[in-house]
Amino acid sequence: MLYRGSCHCGSVRFQFDADTITSGLRCNCSLCVRKGATMSSFVLAPDELSIDISGDCLSTYEFGSDVAQHHFCNRCGIYPFHQTLRKPGHYRINLGCIHGLDAADLPFEVFDGASL
Repeated sequence: MLYRGSCHCGSVRFQFDADTITSGLRCNCSLCVRKGATMSSFVLAPDELSIDISGDCLSTYEFGSDVAQHHFCNRCGIYPFHQTLRKPGHYRINLGCIHGLDAADLPFEVFDGASL
């Protein structure tokens, strides 16, 4: 299935193919708790995610080991995806940014990122 998504203002857009999304993942690390986002339980390789950015609207925040890269729109502040700590260079998607998907209705697992 082809999924399309964006940040709130539409300056950061993305699309990818995946099986039907039926669940998500939340993390309890200090950053993710504050973001409160439900992320994809699967990861995407760079060639599986098409990203389209208007100008220089995509910014990146790193902390701790600086391996994970948390990307956000510097115009509207929304976090659409990040590159993972456990599989560097691969992406998890903020399910709340996917058009037509109600992430609030999805069951989710909790990843213990606070213990890493």
